[in-house]
Amino acid sequence: MIAVDRSRLAALLRTEQERYAATHPRSRELYAGASNLLGRVPMTWMNMWAGGFPLHLDHARGARITDVDGRTYVDFALGDTGAMAGHSPEPTIKAVTRRFADLGGATTMLPTDDAQWVGEELTARFGMPLWSFTLSATDANRWAIRLARLATGRGKVLVFGYCYHGSVDETFALANPIHGGTESRPGNVAPPVPLDLTTRAARWNDLASVEAALRHGDIAAILTEPALTNIGIVLPEPGFLDGLRELASRYGALLMIDETHTFSAGWGGATTEWGLRPDIVVIGKSIGGGIACGAYGLSEAVANAVTRHTESGVADIVDVGGVGGTLAGNALSLAAMRATLGEVLTKDAFAHMIALASAFTAGAQAAIDEHELPWSIAQLGARAEYRFTAPAPRSGEESAAAADEELDAYLHLAMCSRGILMTPFHNMALMCPATSAADVARHTEAFREAVAALRA
Repeated sequence: MIAVDRSRLAALLRTEQERYAATHPRSRELYAGASNLLGRVPMTWMNMWAGGFPLHLDHARGARITDVDGRTYVDFALGDTGAMAGHSPEPTIKAVTRRFADLGGATTMLPTDDAQWVGEELTARFGMPLWSFTLSATDANRWAIRLARLATGRGKVLVFGYCYHGSVDETFALANPIHGGTESRPGNVAPPVPLDLTTRAARWNDLASVEAALRHGDIAAILTEPALTNIGIVLPEPGFLDGLRELASRYGALLMIDETHTFSAGWGGATTEWGLRPDIVVIGKSIGGGIACGAYGLSEAVANAVTRHTESGVADIVDVGGVGGTLAGNALSLAAMRATLGEVLTKDAFAHMIALASAFTAGAQAAIDEHELPWSIAQLGARAEYRFTAPAPRSGEESAAAADEELDAYLHLAMCSRGILMTPFHNMALMCPATSAADVARHTEAFREAVAALRA
C-alpha cells in the first residue's frame, strides 16, 4: 500500500477550501451574521462542517438537500441518521399534518392510540415487551440508566472507549491504558463528577477488559451499541456480543443495547438481525421520520424489578423520579413514529437500502484497491464508512488513532463540490428509501476522482 503525499494533500485541500468559499457566498454571509448564536450556529457541532462555515439549508426532500446558494446535493449524511427515512417522507407528512392541523392537540400530556400501535411495532422489531417514549435517544439512555440502577441496586455503567450514546455524562469515558482505571474522554465538557465515580470503561472486542470491569460487582448495566458507529464503524468480532451477554448474566449486570445508529442493520436493528438478547433496548432519531422522538424498551424481568421498588414506595417514576418530560410521548411524535415505522422504514425499504449500501461499499473499496491506499471500509446494513487505516480498526481506540483531519476535510469538500454530502464529522454514508442506484454510482465516480487526485 502507498501512503498519501501530504504536500499534495495540503495543496488539494487549499483548492477545495477556496472553491467552497467561492461557491457558497450566501451560506458564508448567514454564518458571519449569526452573532447572537453560540458558535454562530443553532447547535455547536454544526461547526464541524469542513470549509470554515456550514452550508445553510433552504429545502430538502427524499435523498436531496438544496442550500441557500441554490446548490443541490445527494444527501448521504441524512441528518446523521435522523433522516434515515429520507427527508419529509410522504406518509409522515400526512400523519403529522392530520395530527397537528386537522385533529390538533400536538401535545396534551394525554395518551393516543398511536402509542399502543408504536409499542407493539417496536416489540415486534426489537423483542422488548414494554416501552416508554422520550424526545431523543440521549434522553432514552439517561432514563434507562436510571431504571437499570434502580432495578439492580448498583451505581455504575460499563461503556466502551470512544462509544457514542448522545450527551449522556456517564459515557464520555476511556480506560487508562496504563493502570486500567476510568478517565474522562479528552474534550469532555464539565463532567459533574469524576468519571470513575459513575463509569467503568472497557475496550471494544476485548472480553477480558469487560470481565475485569464487571468483577468489581458495581455495574448496573453494560451500555453499548452492537457496533461502534460514531468513531467510524467498528464491527464486533465473532463471539464478542455473545460474550457480553454471558458476562452480563454471570456478574448480575443488565445488557443495554443502543440501536440509534445500528438500526441501519435491518428492520429490527442488529438486535433482531444478529439474534441479540438484551435486557434494555434504546432507539431514537430515525423512527419519527425527522420529528423529535426516542424510546426505550424493557424486558419483563427489568420492568418487574422496577415495579417492586415503585410499589414499595422506595422510588417514584411518576413524579420525582423524572422519568419523562412534558413533551415526551406527545401526540405529534407518536403520529410520526406510527407513519414512519408502518409505511416508510419497512422490510422492503431495508432490503433496498442495504443493497445500495453494499454497492456503495464495493465501489469505494474498488477505488481504494485501485490506488493501493492503506484505507478500509466497513458496512453496517444500510450504512457504510471509510477509515484511513487498514486493516479495519478493532476498537474505538484504534479507530480514533486512525483519524486524519486533513483527509477528512479534503474528502468532505471534494464530495461537496461534486454534489454529494457526507456526515460532517466522519465519512459515513447512509442510504434512505429514496436513495437510488444512480446516487450510489455518482458517489463512486466522485470518490474515485477525488482519490485519483491524491495520486496524480
